[in-house]
Amino acid sequence: MSGMLRAPGFPEAAVRHRARTGVEAAFPPFDGYGATLYGSGWSGPGHDDPLERLRLLPPVFMEQRLEKLIDLGREPMPSDVSLETVIGGFPSRLPFYVSAFGSTAAARGDLGTSLGRQAARLGIPLVVGENVVPVIGYGRLGAQPARALLARIEAYGEEGDGRHGGIVVQQSTEDADAEVWNLVYSDPAARPFLEAGRLAFELKTGQGAKPGLGGMTLMDGEAAAAVAEQYALLPIPGDGRTLRASSPGTYTEEILRQQINLMRNNYPRARVWVKLHPGRDVGAAARVAWAAGADSVTVDGAEGGTGWAPGGFLDHVGLPLLDCLLAVGDGPGCLLAGGRIWEGTRAVKCLALGARGVGLGRAALVAADEDPEEGLLRLAACLDLEVRMLISALGKYETTAVNRDDVGPLPTVRKEEVPHGESVRG
Repeated sequence: MSGMLRAPGFPEAAVRHRARTGVEAAFPPFDGYGATLYGSGWSGPGHDDPLERLRLLPPVFMEQRLEKLIDLGREPMPSDVSLETVIGGFPSRLPFYVSAFGSTAAARGDLGTSLGRQAARLGIPLVVGENVVPVIGYGRLGAQPARALLARIEAYGEEGDGRHGGIVVQQSTEDADAEVWNLVYSDPAARPFLEAGRLAFELKTGQGAKPGLGGMTLMDGEAAAAVAEQYALLPIPGDGRTLRASSPGTYTEEILRQQINLMRNNYPRARVWVKLHPGRDVGAAARVAWAAGADSVTVDGAEGGTGWAPGGFLDHVGLPLLDCLLAVGDGPGCLLAGGRIWEGTRAVKCLALGARGVGLGRAALVAADEDPEEGLLRLAACLDLEVRMLISALGKYETTAVNRDDVGPLPTVRKEEVPHGESVRG
């Protein structure tokens, strides 16, 4: 492994292999062809979460394949599957987006900007996480250029085609104090994104790694002292570093509804995204957000997370991604999903359960760490091939055509009361 990042409990070696080899990684090792008998489980035991236990279920009779055959005048192939879609109001070449990393040390140096450039080349949205401005800086007056928020936005803008993908800027309680959205909305660097309808602001209520808690990072004494007025700090005895903790914010149905209304009124040219942690009422929260006019709702399953979090939260707190998707159900708006997405089957299962797109978090970071110039591109190439083959095997040729009939067996879930509110934003 050439990089410095480590991801215990995550298929890090497999992701690095994809970042090095691209589409070759979608298959068993080529040198074993003709000499090795492969079957179920050839890649080793998987992570035992509910989504992994589901199976994709191709039918025998495929009406949509017949329609495609008639349209093409030949038998359809995986290459005929269209992966272009609309994610949170942004045209995207693939049903993927790069999840937020914020001020985490994992996005050290120029790794964050490297991911931005590759995401732009792929034509997929990039989410810039919260706490970047209060901790690292906006990017002017001598701030660290490679990690500051403005540098990530500019790097993305330099590589994109101006039509696909977009920039999504998160804001937390501390970001609101720093007026992050105001800074971005009025900055000339953001003007091309605004004019093209490719800028969104994401209200973050929490994340899968630590539902109910705010962002956390470890800082040395000097760095911690610099942010002491903005954050709660907890010195760690014997370590010499300080735990910096953010506020997760306080939400009720009415607060969430009013926050979204405020975003729509104050930033009318920006899309509105909402990120939900895997809470027990995640389905009801998603419907409140859509009813208030959110362009997109992101559900972050308990398997997700790239930032620092208490071990007990990682293993025991929050709903698994499958339960989140089942609780949200067939919502009236764009649903995005994140949580341990690194290969095609997991992505297609999420699409079948209602997601419009899926987030690449740890997988994107590890891929870029393996190769800062091409790692994410190769990972995406492998995912592209896998997803096309899987959707074609289901007899379908659009990502939005995949549905719950294509995956099972599905557990039953308790139906939540659906709040009533305003109509969904068009």
